[in-house]
Amino acid sequence: MEPDQEHPVLELGPSESWNLLAGSELGRLAVSVGDRPEIFPINYLAHDGVVLFCTAEGSKLVSLTINRHVALETDGFTDDFAWSVIIHGTAKILQNALETEAAAKLPLQSWIPTVIYVFVTTTPEKITGRRFARGPAPERW
Repeated sequence: MEPDQEHPVLELGPSESWNLLAGSELGRLAVSVGDRPEIFPINYLAHDGVVLFCTAEGSKLVSLTINRHVALETDGFTDDFAWSVIIHGTAKILQNALETEAAAKLPLQSWIPTVIYVFVTTTPEKITGRRFARGPAPERW
């Protein structure tokens, strides 16, 4: 079933949501420290039930060491449909050499031409998705 003008929003199941997440590579990571939310653009790889990304020293990494609970949102669109997927989960900074070496072999490509050494995984605890029909808004009155 696809959304249409009569039913423009379709809730997606976890499997379809994960497939959309895995088919993308750019998202927004939301963290909260001291009641102050922050959102960071990241490129990521959804692989083996976790989301992997790289980062460098800075506020994003500090935030993850203080509060590991995160949300990640990604979306996309075609001419007819748009979609949005959100995961809520727990972030883990990879610290042992075996985990880091395994992560470095995965096809995660940074969009920024810098060397980034810190790998982080996010294990989803909840995943939701929605697909939207695209088109002009109906008349208000």
